[in-house]
Amino acid sequence: MSNRGNIKAVAYLRTSSAANVGQDKDSERRQRETIDAYAGAAGYEIVDSYYDAAVSGADAVTARPGFSAMLERLLSNGVRTILVETASRFARDLIVQETGHGMLKARGIDLIAVDSPDSFVADTPTARLIRQVLGAVSEFEKAMLVEKLRGARERKRRETGKKVGGRKNYTELNGGQDMVALAKKLHRYPVNSKRRSLNDVADALAEAGYLSSAGKPFTRMAVSRMLERKHEAN
Repeated sequence: MSNRGNIKAVAYLRTSSAANVGQDKDSERRQRETIDAYAGAAGYEIVDSYYDAAVSGADAVTARPGFSAMLERLLSNGVRTILVETASRFARDLIVQETGHGMLKARGIDLIAVDSPDSFVADTPTARLIRQVLGAVSEFEKAMLVEKLRGARERKRRETGKKVGGRKNYTELNGGQDMVALAKKLHRYPVNSKRRSLNDVADALAEAGYLSSAGKPFTRMAVSRMLERKHEAN
């Protein structure tokens, strides 16, 4: 691995029990020696180290003072590699491991357990299962939030008699009713005995100054939805 050259990295250390913290204890010293030995052999330069003493391996990584300070530095100085003694020193809880590693990976930060450098990249059945569970939980939370917001809008609508929030339909936009009426008219009446396509209608709306929120002609799907709003546009 000597071909890696001189890659800058930081060391992360953690000890769970306060009884194992102190100069007369070997936890911190052993972790540093193991990480330093790997760094020297693999071509890494340890530029700083961060230590969470008496912090549980089940605690979320972002709730740890040492880890938070380390992450702040990494995001500001360009160093993109963290070395830990073992995967369990990063986190003992597998879900904390997976979520923590995913958070670092999304920020372009590599996490290496020096006793087994492939620990965080191996596609094991356990890792896949955790990712699937976390994905399912995320989807569930998103669906619940959408449902809560929908329920709140419905309650407000019943109280006020007006639509609250949510995506506006085309007739609710500025000039929307006129736009929908024009779209229907363009689609209804043929040109040279040929009925306009949805793309033709979109182009004609653009020429009349009706564009999407992105400032572009409406898509075929958008025009189709306008044409479906028969009662709202009449």
